[in-house]
Amino acid sequence: MPTIRFGRRSIKLPSNRAARIGLGGAFVAGGLLSFLPVLGVWMLPLGMIILSHDFARVRRMRRRSEVGMIRRWRAWRRKPVPGE
Repeated sequence: MPTIRFGRRSIKLPSNRAARIGLGGAFVAGGLLSFLPVLGVWMLPLGMIILSHDFARVRRMRRRSEVGMIRRWRAWRRKPVPGE
């Protein structure tokens, strides 16, 4: 059964491929409707993570964005703070 892992926590995904695609697509669509109160931009990355289990192209896009975010985070952390 496919799972999503966030640190020590893991969330089980549906074992049916069509259900995973539908769930991931629903999260992406909800993220695109982020102007509504309950829906938000937080749904886009979650939908991409779910879809990346089934689509290699989405998996590559997700991985590239993760690597880029980690590089920016490390560069930001290395930046000296003015006045110190």
